[in-house]
Amino acid sequence: MYTKQQAGSAQEGPRRPSQSVALAAMMFAVAMTFIDQTIVAIATPDIVSELGLSASGMQWVVNAYLLSLAAFFALGGRLADLLGPRRVVVAGTLVFVVSSVLCGCVPSGDFALTWLIVFRSTQGLGAALLFPAALAVVVAVFPVERRGRALALFFGVTGALTALGPLLGGWLTDWTWRAIFWVNVPVAIVALILTALAHVSDRRRDEPLDVRGAVLIAVGMGASVLGFQQASAWGWDSVLTWVCIVGGLAVLWLFCRYELRTAHPLVKLAVFRDRAFVADGLVLFFAMLAFVPLFFFASVYAQVSLSASPNQAALYLLYFFVGFALASQWGGRILDKRGARPTMKIGCVVGAVGFALWAGKLTDLSMHDQWPYAALAGAGIGFILAPASTDAVNRAIDASYGEVTGITQTIRNYAASVGLALFGTLLTHRMTDNVTDTLQSRGVPSGAAEGAARNVAEAITGNADDWQLSDGGPVARTVQDSMSAIRMDFAEANQWVFYGMAIALGIGYLCALRHPGGTSGTERADEPSDDRSQTLDRSS
Repeated sequence: MYTKQQAGSAQEGPRRPSQSVALAAMMFAVAMTFIDQTIVAIATPDIVSELGLSASGMQWVVNAYLLSLAAFFALGGRLADLLGPRRVVVAGTLVFVVSSVLCGCVPSGDFALTWLIVFRSTQGLGAALLFPAALAVVVAVFPVERRGRALALFFGVTGALTALGPLLGGWLTDWTWRAIFWVNVPVAIVALILTALAHVSDRRRDEPLDVRGAVLIAVGMGASVLGFQQASAWGWDSVLTWVCIVGGLAVLWLFCRYELRTAHPLVKLAVFRDRAFVADGLVLFFAMLAFVPLFFFASVYAQVSLSASPNQAALYLLYFFVGFALASQWGGRILDKRGARPTMKIGCVVGAVGFALWAGKLTDLSMHDQWPYAALAGAGIGFILAPASTDAVNRAIDASYGEVTGITQTIRNYAASVGLALFGTLLTHRMTDNVTDTLQSRGVPSGAAEGAARNVAEAITGNADDWQLSDGGPVARTVQDSMSAIRMDFAEANQWVFYGMAIALGIGYLCALRHPGGTSGTERADEPSDDRSQTLDRSS
């Protein structure tokens, strides 16, 4: 039960928060975290060259951010409840921007890799604190009848900002790759100023923090996500891969057992008794299997098969985000009027059809011909994300906004890690088979063809530490002469990935059918809709 703080004098009540300024502040705050998911990939060659990192070492720099994000999301949601979402937004923003500055100041030498991994991890921690608290602020300042459209704008704009990462990264890297981290400074300053101007009040709970639960979920999420992330590098037959995955899942099982027994759990697992909440979570899981991996696979496909520059690859992804942004707004209106079930069903069908048609066009090797299907796939995801996330928050009456946001974002990030691992393995396997057939058809012996194909596939997907075919031998010359065919091989391998994304959304449709339907427009008993932000306030 939220408590109410006395707000100054009897003549002066707490200042009503500005909804539009609060929404803008939160979008600026989380913009950094969305842009940072893709901007680093563009600068990778320059970072590797200047600091002397290996490809696998650079992969750890990328993974450190995602690992930390996955491990601490639930904690971030809970801290937003205990300390107040505005406080946690400010704290998360400061942690993120300071970490960004330090990433950009990495010194050359043997300590460079450790430095980057440490501060990329703290960046992920800042993002994990920031995002659920920011979403809790948006939910708190908007009444339930306007919340769908507000969150649709929040998810639509911030999601579209992910596409800015490669564009911004390409432009900034022409100056210095360090600027991809420093660009977060002005964004953070704007976010903090707008947060102050919005006069957002803090809702708090006078409860202890479940430290043991926080440690268990961080270890469980971190270990299992690490196993999925490294599966393509270590191999699915590696003992270490399965130790991480199975060990992490075992710790998560212990976490669930512990949470059911503790008086003040980090996560109230009772929210999963709500059928609608479970359906929302499952639809989000299968949608995110496609959404986040798409950035990597579509970008690499554009650069390898379409011979596009990094900036052209970013423009290729913009087709997807045009559909995404438009459908996010439309989906928000449907949510407000009819509930989440219709928009999730529409999104899964539209997305599955879009990804399937897009897959069929990949081998045409024409960026222009693919834009309608990319936009259709984006529209499908746009119909799903904001309505499913919003409905999950509104349905979980027995839990808090920050806590439930932490749960849904943990589901989303876990799904993204699983999707990257499964689709990455599928891509590497199909690419290896395709290139092996191509080289064998050009007279390369079976064993040599298979080894060369594996090296090509690993180099393209970023798992190789060096290029092992640069010795000028006959196999290397055959590979060079076959690059046109290899580009087509990669396009065909990507078809399997995109069809897999279509299947994931098809499964999501089946999950959406389990949703009981109806709107979730029920205010909490202790949250009157006309002035929720005042009655729940514990202002600072």
